[in-house]
Amino acid sequence: MAKDATFSDKVVEALRNAKILGVRSGTEHRYIGVWVVVVDDRVFVRSWNDKPTGWFRAFKEEPAGMIQFGDREVRVRGKTVRSQKMRDAVTKAFAEKYNTKGSRVWVKGFAEPERVVNTLEFVPR
Repeated sequence: MAKDATFSDKVVEALRNAKILGVRSGTEHRYIGVWVVVVDDRVFVRSWNDKPTGWFRAFKEEPAGMIQFGDREVRVRGKTVRSQKMRDAVTKAFAEKYNTKGSRVWVKGFAEPERVVNTLEFVPR
């Protein structure tokens, strides 16, 4: 696919409504469940940490992977988000989407600077 390829409207809408997204870097890792948000029809995830054996580091080392939602699997490439403006928009999107009492501590944690830098955008490949 082209470098600036986007997901279909149907995929974007499914991801906008999904509470949990399965992510896997490469082909050897198992799927890990993560929160997902959509900002400007672009798909973002954020890791709680950057452990050497975690999914975020795996995508940094091997950007090609898969996402799983519902009964679908889609090939993706993970891109580190460097724009502070976009990171801020993702933080706001997490707060809006995951707005239950039980989610508050996680949303607050995702807004911490050491976690904000752990933001990836998924694009189709």
